[in-house]
Amino acid sequence: MRAPEASVRPLLPGLLAAAAAAALAFGVSSLVPGLGPTTVAVVLGLLVANTGLQRAALAPGTAFASRRLLRTAVVLLGLQLPLGAVLALGWQGLVVVVVTVAVTFAGTLLLGRALGLPPGRSLLVSTGFSICGASAIAAVEPLAKARKDDVTTAVALVTLCGSLAILVLPPLAGPLGLDPVAFGAWVGASVHDVGQVVATASRVDGALQTAVVVKLARVALLAPLVAGVGLAARRAARSRAAADDDGTSRARVPLLPLFVVGFLLAVAVRSTRLLPTGLLDAAQLVQTVLLVAALYALGTGIRLRVLVRTGGRSLVLGIVSWVLVAGVAYAGVRLLGL
Repeated sequence: MRAPEASVRPLLPGLLAAAAAAALAFGVSSLVPGLGPTTVAVVLGLLVANTGLQRAALAPGTAFASRRLLRTAVVLLGLQLPLGAVLALGWQGLVVVVVTVAVTFAGTLLLGRALGLPPGRSLLVSTGFSICGASAIAAVEPLAKARKDDVTTAVALVTLCGSLAILVLPPLAGPLGLDPVAFGAWVGASVHDVGQVVATASRVDGALQTAVVVKLARVALLAPLVAGVGLAARRAARSRAAADDDGTSRARVPLLPLFVVGFLLAVAVRSTRLLPTGLLDAAQLVQTVLLVAALYALGTGIRLRVLVRTGGRSLVLGIVSWVLVAGVAYAGVRLLGL
């Protein structure tokens, strides 16, 4: 049996690199308004990967960060989700959120199939665009049977489109006839990552609070969506097992990955209102730092030559999914008068 320090030692170079990159990402973000640390982290990882700086000694640590740290960030995300605030949206807000998520998820899946993209990639992009970006991609990845290239491509697409939203959406508030509250509802229902929602809504006075509450309502759908994907995967596994005479396809598919269960427990704890504000603020900071470090690590897996091979079709999928989520959310906000 290996000593714990022996198994940790190979991870240290990559983890230290991820920590340094996260610190740099926060520094750059503080100097450039509107540029979130998650975006900077992905770009830093991409640059490191494609300039030959991602050495073999760093790979174990960055692989650990891209999975374990990201999943821990998903669990801590649950502490930002008080169910009372979500229910306070009323039926109109909940209808907008549910319909936007459902239409975006199903529409992106169908488009990915039409474009001939791998099913795993289409599923990851669908989840990321409809729910909450990289956190949602991490939640569904264990069920997607996707390759590493599929995961990094999906993360790159939600990062790109979410960053564009920060620049594109605020100037449209006036021409689209949206007051600050309606604009906040639109942003919360359509922008991917929580940080991107905050950055986008902050550019219009009076929009931030509504945007965050609507966004948290979308995040609340993460577990039901992952459970649905898990059920579909179980049915597919049973079908394969029924057609497989030697029974080699009978492995059970988890309904919910363990860390998604942790996310649900965190939501339950947050909803009790027993945790002090200081502890919740600290947990949110830790969640953000872990997410930024994990996204840097994921960025180190983005190889431009791989993106070029299927980049055109993947980019089309991402752009159309972005337009779809924004269009459905806008229609819901206007029709229901949010």
